Amino acid sequence: MKALIVSFYFPPAGGGGVQRPLKLAQYLPAMGIETHVLAPDDPRWLHRDEGLRMPSQAWVHRARYVGVSGGKPSEVLAGTQGIERAVTRARLQLRRLVVPDENATWALTAIPAGIRLVRGHGIDVVLSTSPPPSTHLIAAAIARATGARWVADLRDSLLLHAHRRSDTAATKAKAALHERVARLVASRADAVVCVSEAISEETRALQPRGPVVTIPNGADFDDVAGLERQPSTRFRITHTGSFFGRRDPRPFLQALAGSGLDVRARFLGDFRDADREWAAGLGLGDRLELRPYAPRAESLALQRDSEALLLLIPDADGRGKGVLSGKVFEYIAVGRPILAAVPPEGAAAELIRETGAGVVAPPDDVAAIRSALEELHARWRDGGLPDVELSPEWHDRLSRRTRVEEMAGVLRDVVAR
Repeated sequence: MKALIVSFYFPPAGGGGVQRPLKLAQYLPAMGIETHVLAPDDPRWLHRDEGLRMPSQAWVHRARYVGVSGGKPSEVLAGTQGIERAVTRARLQLRRLVVPDENATWALTAIPAGIRLVRGHGIDVVLSTSPPPSTHLIAAAIARATGARWVADLRDSLLLHAHRRSDTAATKAKAALHERVARLVASRADAVVCVSEAISEETRALQPRGPVVTIPNGADFDDVAGLERQPSTRFRITHTGSFFGRRDPRPFLQALAGSGLDVRARFLGDFRDADREWAAGLGLGDRLELRPYAPRAESLALQRDSEALLLLIPDADGRGKGVLSGKVFEYIAVGRPILAAVPPEGAAAELIRETGAGVVAPPDDVAAIRSALEELHARWRDGGLPDVELSPEWHDRLSRRTRVEEMAGVLRDVVAR
């Protein structure tokens, strides 16, 4: 059997969204599936990670990226002035006009390239993975033109994204476009795979033509094997990942300021200027350490060399309950206790409780977060915080290889039908 993975994010792109398609490309060939990947040549990714290991048994094909550049507006505008700044602002405005997302123009080259690959290599099934949602439009066009089967992999909700605003006319119009993409996926895909049961439930409500299967992200235990942790005289809690949308560091920072504990909170990744300025008013001094984005190997090493890890998932009017991001599994693989400021009745909280991976507090409850931080600090002070030890059953269940085996089963079933 032969499969084509269509993914906008693939090395040398960096960030958490790269790991799922990368691991699929690494493991599927060993499971008897000839694997091809279609990715952009260089869409000027927000982050690059040259240290990521490319799959050795999969073929990676590049289609030229035609479209607007990525990047945070403040960083893109930095250092520009005069006419250059005006032109750059115009380009940033253009990003908002591209639908259903700013990367949709990649379809101009990706669709023809995908059709050639399917026909030239005898591809049986196309697997599209989002974000961005426009990736599914590309796969739908390829499948329709070639007759190949199509499986859509949803890593974020197309309808109720926890970080998406919907309080303006523009954002409501965008939401309507995302709903159209969701309905197209449901009506045309031969199967839909979702990273959480909440996304699966909303997809099933659209009366899909094919089965809907939940396959969460996985823990890459091999990637953290051998990482060392040095004893520290100071409690260090680490958060990795960028802040965008509804994700908010302020309740935790308020809890840290109010605790009076000698705790160093380390944030690795993009930190909004507004949050940075707000945090300066808390007088945290060296208890707050802000680091820029770093490659995954460095990020994992920093996580491992921590007393605890900080997980932040917003409630987002109830939408955050279904979020089970790749970061949850990365933290579990690292093995350090987690302070999870997440919806208490949500999927992330349930997994952390079931595995004994940490403590949970509501994301907006400053007092509860402070209490959880004090609990972890007291345990560390009174004898240290040992690694989180998973049972063999949980280890196998959460491993990335197990997740890829589940995806391989979906692909085989679709082709067999």
